[in-house]
Amino acid sequence: MMVTFFLALLASSAMLTAIMAQQPQELKVNITILHSATAEGAVCLDGSPPAYHLDQGYGSGLLSWIIVVDGGGWCSSISDCQHRSNSGLGSSTNTLPPQVTFSGILHDDSRINPDFYNWNRVRVRYCDGSSFTGDVEDVDPDTKLYYRGARIFRAIMNDLSRKGMQTAENAILTGTSAGGLATILNCDKFKSLLPDDARVKCVADAAFFINAKAISGTLDIQDEYRRVVTLHGSAKNLPLSCTSIMEPSLCFFPRNVVPYVQTPFFIINSHYDSWQIIQNTNSRLVTFWSLNSEYLDPQHIWKHCKSHISNCTFIQRMIIQGYGVEFLKAFLGLTPSFTRGYFITSCYSHGEIVWTSYWFSPTSPRVLNKTIAEAVADWYFDRAGFHQYIHPYPCARDCALSTS
Repeated sequence: MMVTFFLALLASSAMLTAIMAQQPQELKVNITILHSATAEGAVCLDGSPPAYHLDQGYGSGLLSWIIVVDGGGWCSSISDCQHRSNSGLGSSTNTLPPQVTFSGILHDDSRINPDFYNWNRVRVRYCDGSSFTGDVEDVDPDTKLYYRGARIFRAIMNDLSRKGMQTAENAILTGTSAGGLATILNCDKFKSLLPDDARVKCVADAAFFINAKAISGTLDIQDEYRRVVTLHGSAKNLPLSCTSIMEPSLCFFPRNVVPYVQTPFFIINSHYDSWQIIQNTNSRLVTFWSLNSEYLDPQHIWKHCKSHISNCTFIQRMIIQGYGVEFLKAFLGLTPSFTRGYFITSCYSHGEIVWTSYWFSPTSPRVLNKTIAEAVADWYFDRAGFHQYIHPYPCARDCALSTS
């Protein structure tokens, strides 16, 4: 009896071990603090050196690179930037974890990231508050704040070049939210750093910010971008083809600047982007469609709707669809391009490609039966024709994991 029980226990243990072995393992990647960057003034808001995480490629991916730029909004005033300088969004000193998990497009498991799992994969930490566009020589004498985002981008790319990126055959620059905007604004610069014959393309995730009006009728997000450009001295680092014909702050809007990006580009977004609809609780911006304001929602009737779009009432869905109309109006106003692709979902979310659940999994959003991972890879490797994927409203099954 005891022998039978022991054998059954061993069999169960072996089965559990086999099942666990089949599950993708969590990948932790150490941080690299780029101390040498301080010599060229490429520093975070608080003057600390910039940082990134690198998991080196191997095999067929040895000469291929994917750079993911973190998001995290912007700071448009001295007080905003002071606040950020005490966190990982403005400093690399005692605020950033020594390791981060690589998932989604950064995962090293071919079952989750079939086309890029063995590439050199990099996550760039965001600590400047300007989407890597700022460059002010003088340091604020009172706050000791540095506005050097453009220098950080250049320093990190140069360091990666020394580590092998200068011989890349394939390369992708990508990012989410403010990191996606950094991708758009730095895409052509990124391509210029790589060999002429390299396949270089850019992918912007959750970064198609629209110039929506506030309740008062004012363009608050445009005013925010104007303050960012002024405070950080960003104008000289924005695409000249855009700033030569319009106010520099307007070049922060993808609708205005994407037509001037020469490098092949892929856009991933939701036309019900949760950040743009509700903002986040720390934002001073309250757009026309914001559902987060106490003024708009004193009774918190949007609480369940904000947690998942399937919980929204008919009226709430109508308001959200109204925002979707405004988004698509801006998005579809882009000039056509045969080198550009896009994957537009109707998921109530903000940021997809660094989440395995969205990038490539049984619950991933699908448009024309393709996941985001499949659509991006087909476009990047020219495995199919012109890629345009817009998911109709709603997509309840494919957005089961949507979050606010």
